[in-house]
This record gives sequence, structure tokens and C-alpha cells, in this order.
Amino acid sequence: MELSYNVIKKLDVVCLNDGKNLGRVCDLVFLYPENRVKGFFVTGGKGFRFSRQEEFIPITSVTKIGEDVILVKREEKKEKCPPRRERNCCPPPFVRDGGDDRRDTGEYE
Repeated sequence: MELSYNVIKKLDVVCLNDGKNLGRVCDLVFLYPENRVKGFFVTGGKGFRFSRQEEFIPITSVTKIGEDVILVKREEKKEKCPPRRERNCCPPPFVRDGGDDRRDTGEYE
């Protein structure tokens, strides 16, 4: 199946992991001597143009290219919190004795 850039740039890119619309294809990246597509950049879904960030999707992540959508499967990136001894990055959870998660009026400024 042959697709031109004019057809590809009109397709929405959807992540299979969470069903999120990642945006539309805005740029293709080629490897010149090998004449292969390395991947493409997508605009960030919805929102104002200045708040969008382009995201690179490697061609190995593409699962299916359909008539109106490109389906991709991304690897989950989970950042691990370093141990508390090294760095205090994660605050302790808010726990009350009575199990009620409401605050007292004295806690508000």
C-alpha cells in the first residue's frame, strides 16, 4: 500500500494503550541512504497551538494505518521515585486517624 504525505498528514494518531488522540502527523523523518521512514512527529492533541508539543513516534510503534486513523502502541514510561534517604521527592500520603479525609477549619489559612 502506497501513501503520500498529503494523505498521511490528514490522519489522526491514536494511542492503543489509553485511547488518547495524540494529534495529527506534522512531519516525517527519513533515513537517507537506506530510503526508509524512521518515524513521524505529531502535534499534541487538543488545545492552543502554543501549548502543544510535538512528539516523535517511531515507525516501530505503528500498529495499523487505516483509512482515517493511525494506531500506535507506545511503551509505558513510569518514572520511579528515588528512595527517601536520597531525596525527598514524594510527599507522604495524607492520613487521618478517623478515616475521614476532610480537613478541620483550623487547617485553612
